[in-house]
Amino acid sequence: MSVAQESIPAAAEVAAPAIETVGLTKVYGNLTALGDLNLSVPAGSVFALVGPNGAGKTTAFSILATMLQPTAGVARIFGEDPINDPMSVRSLMGYMPDFFGVYDDVRVGEYLDFFAAAYKVPVVRRAGLISDLLELVDLGHKREDFVESLSRGMKQRLGLARALIHDPALLILDEPASGLDPRARVELREMILELKSMNKTVLISSHILSELEEVCTDIGILEAGKLLVQGPPSQMLAEARPVLAYSMRLADGYDPDKVLKTLSEDPSVIDTALVEGRFEITIGGDDNEASDLLGRLIKKRFRIVEFTQTRASLEEIFMKTTKGIVQ
Repeated sequence: MSVAQESIPAAAEVAAPAIETVGLTKVYGNLTALGDLNLSVPAGSVFALVGPNGAGKTTAFSILATMLQPTAGVARIFGEDPINDPMSVRSLMGYMPDFFGVYDDVRVGEYLDFFAAAYKVPVVRRAGLISDLLELVDLGHKREDFVESLSRGMKQRLGLARALIHDPALLILDEPASGLDPRARVELREMILELKSMNKTVLISSHILSELEEVCTDIGILEAGKLLVQGPPSQMLAEARPVLAYSMRLADGYDPDKVLKTLSEDPSVIDTALVEGRFEITIGGDDNEASDLLGRLIKKRFRIVEFTQTRASLEEIFMKTTKGIVQ
């Protein structure tokens, strides 16, 4: 099957997003690795593509990174075509795959100098550029060390420096936190926030959803090769919550069984549980239902110390959105 001749407005006609795809599809025999992907990543955003293994994230990234031809559909990187004009796209984009090879028998500075040469960075600029990048990824003290001596986290940071060597406007990071310890993941998150402050656009995939929530401005959920939903986290949180969740704490001296029985018999309560001294309550309806429930509990002379709405997470969004899609 040939690549479809669908169209996206040219960058000159509208302000082009960093990434836009229409009907992007990749089929291997009877397997659809990516199906009809319609994605829009705003310029300057940190866009998190969330999905389990086999969802199609790496396939999509490989197409956008000019390394894989789609079966159908089109894509644009800042208005440029990664399929028919890969060299233009490569000048705009830095790609960090989930597993990347490093040349162990070279020093860190030499490694980056090699890629700077590959991207035709002038010789007179390379030393300063490499120093700046190593400072950004906190590897300045490792410049003369051999790459093989670096830890996994350090190699990940070196890979990020490599992806930045030509100062791209877009970074595509495929599972960059894979295999990292908690400290290294915190450092990676801080680097992503630093890139955001530099007005870079970042497209990132990861299974560590709670950490993505802290850095992303937009998210998309991919399942079985299809994009199910995308948007800003605040919008996704609102749309993903068909019910409200509250946490309630009472003054000492209450009878837990009596409280649980009262809550379970209330018409607005869907579910309730006692967790570490707090009553976790799921309410069907809106804020008015929650207010009415609180009023009823006060009338029954429950000594309520705290009644707080809890917030949905990316994990809850993911589970709700993908429930029943793949068994």
